[in-house]
Amino acid sequence: MLTSNGRPVEQPTLEEVIIRRSNHNDSTNAGHRVNHSIRTSEVRVISPDGEQLGIMHPNEARDKAKEYGLDLVEVAPNSRPPVCRIMDFGKYQYDQSKKAAASRSTRVQLKTVQLRPNTDEHDMDVKLRRAKKFLEGGNQVRFVMRMRGRERAYTQRWVEHLGELLADFSENYETPINVVSSPRGEGWRIHAIVEPASTS
Repeated sequence: MLTSNGRPVEQPTLEEVIIRRSNHNDSTNAGHRVNHSIRTSEVRVISPDGEQLGIMHPNEARDKAKEYGLDLVEVAPNSRPPVCRIMDFGKYQYDQSKKAAASRSTRVQLKTVQLRPNTDEHDMDVKLRRAKKFLEGGNQVRFVMRMRGRERAYTQRWVEHLGELLADFSENYETPINVVSSPRGEGWRIHAIVEPASTS
């Protein structure tokens, strides 16, 4: 095959194709360069036990990793030379994903419970039990009371009603709460935010 200026196009060798594919497979979404994607002239290598193995060429470092049956992973790319650790990269990724999931599960969320000024007793009980469950999960709860038509003419009455409801909720459901945002009217709705009371 010829280029536009008539010179022959150099075809990659089989070894170059294998290395390119390996580099593609070794690159990760986490931003770590692994195995053949590490292309610096030398790296500082740490063993799986945390022992300093010294500075060496990446090829030699990869050979060391193979001896352990593990991967060579760049952990400090900005160091001079970059620091690489010999580790099981698949296990490392799994552990990181578990930590991220745990972090997401412990993050406080804002849950919403919808009410009406004249919600009947049974429906109110269902909604308050749901709020109790949210609070027990460590989340904040926003109570939103929606008003319709003439109900909006008595906004202050419903603000007071929601305040009484929250006081009864804390007492009757034995769920100590802190009021983050007191009941207040805003257009066609009244809202308040509560969170679990600190046990400390």
